[in-house]
Amino acid sequence: MSDDNQDFGPWEFIGRRGGDVVTLVGGSVIAAVPEAKRAAEEARRELRFDFLDDQAVLELLRRRHLDEEGMFKAGFVHGVPLALVGLGVVLYWAGVAQYWETATYRNSYLVISAALVVTQIFFFVRSVMSHWGDPVKQNLRARAARYRKIAHIARRGGADIPAFYPHYGPYPFAATFRPEVDDREQSESKGADDHGHR
Repeated sequence: MSDDNQDFGPWEFIGRRGGDVVTLVGGSVIAAVPEAKRAAEEARRELRFDFLDDQAVLELLRRRHLDEEGMFKAGFVHGVPLALVGLGVVLYWAGVAQYWETATYRNSYLVISAALVVTQIFFFVRSVMSHWGDPVKQNLRARAARYRKIAHIARRGGADIPAFYPHYGPYPFAATFRPEVDDREQSESKGADDHGHR
């Protein structure tokens, strides 16, 4: 599997958007710390994912990178126009529109500007929420977040794991595991389309 058409070594993935390539820490390294192994086994039952399976974890982390890229794009595509429109509205009001002689023109400008900004906000929120709120991607984030915790437990227990590995931070939102969409997530990870076809 490759991210953004980039070729990786057998156990490599991108640790964060725009970041360096990272090498996967083997599940045997994590399992060597009893507390981390117990945490991985508990998480396996809860999140229906084998956190000690190197190939499964590697795919998870590569998909998590693509998800982070998608989150950035979802915010950028509508966030930048929203910022530019909002700034333009404020600057034009401050420099020109507030000095118009008739209140009718000033009020019309405010109404049109408000409608324009609200429309931009709507598209921004819709774009971001469609990505953040996707239950399949929430499962992905929930698993990636739990893997990070397990890796940190192993590191504290003496395992040879780099600081901040796997370099994805905690998720304060949009990382709720939804078991009812778990099968769909698995089919998507194998390259199926929305109808289950390849």
